Amino acid sequence: MKTLIIFYSYTGHAKERAQALAAQEPADITEISDVRRPGTLKAYSRGCFAAIRGKAWQIKPLDVNAAEYDRLILFSPVWASNPPPAVNALLAQLPEGKAVSVKMVSKSGKSSCKDRVESIIKSKGCTLESFEDFKN
Repeated sequence: MKTLIIFYSYTGHAKERAQALAAQEPADITEISDVRRPGTLKAYSRGCFAAIRGKAWQIKPLDVNAAEYDRLILFSPVWASNPPPAVNALLAQLPEGKAVSVKMVSKSGKSSCKDRVESIIKSKGCTLESFEDFKN
């Protein structure tokens, strides 16, 4: 089974987790990048408000074709208990029929977005393989 690790990391914690897993597991790795990376104030004010509402911000195309993989592992920070807008953008673009594992990274190690994320994944014709919260 061909696996792709995809991560979005504003402060670097999700990136560290993704890279650690990529070192242990035979998988390719790629990063989600904002078209316009928000400054700290915008990220934690407008970004958190957008995350709560499930809104997306424009992201750059991935440097690999996710459709070529059977399994996707997504690492994401938690903004206001939800995925940030860049991750919402990626979820909206998921290729159909993939097994998706989601790993949320936060200071508290808790998010409250599993149902929302699972609903989006299922609406794209994919299956949620696992959902985990991690403390950074």
